[in-house]
Amino acid sequence: MNATYKDRTLALAGVFQAARLTQQLAREGRMDLPAFTTSVQSLMAIDAPGTEAVYGGHHGLKLGLGLLRDKLEGKTGAGDVEIAKYVIAMIHLVGKLRRNMDMQEAIRRGIEAAREQVKFFGAAADGEGAHPRLIEKLAELYTQTISTLTPRIMVNGEHGHLGNPVVAAKVRAALFAGIRSAFLWHQLGGNRWQLLFSRKKIATEAGKILRGSA
Repeated sequence: MNATYKDRTLALAGVFQAARLTQQLAREGRMDLPAFTTSVQSLMAIDAPGTEAVYGGHHGLKLGLGLLRDKLEGKTGAGDVEIAKYVIAMIHLVGKLRRNMDMQEAIRRGIEAAREQVKFFGAAADGEGAHPRLIEKLAELYTQTISTLTPRIMVNGEHGHLGNPVVAAKVRAALFAGIRSAFLWHQLGGNRWQLLFSRKKIATEAGKILRGSA
């Protein structure tokens, strides 16, 4: 498989990772911290030189790559329908975002502003991964932009978690990261037909990347 196919697989893994993070946060009030940190940081990499650079290498996509491989190979588990719903919803919204140049520009400006502000936030405390203020800023930007597109992504979970402002902000940041990955996937030539007709190839590529042999 050529580098472009690997790039598409990495981007799609970013979408699946965001879907799983959303589910973890909404259902359990917690998330895979290294995966969440990678996903949040990918939002900051709007001018990265390549796909791996967006995610700081493929190691931070371990959660998404494993999920992508397993689901496209047909392995089932609890919560699969929910994850699929989030993935499909994100890919669908990207189709609308790609036609909305004004919103794309607003997102770019918002991310650039957040990137400048994060310099003044300082380092995140141990165990946080991404600084809480950065997560808040990204959540606000998501609400002002992506959340205005229809149909909105409806997140299912425990009311106690979704009603927690900190968790809710992390959910929005995770979904935002998923939208960013889905947008990148489209830019790299990804499309819905590949999910139907190239499932085995994508799963195989994800497995190769996980083994470090891609």
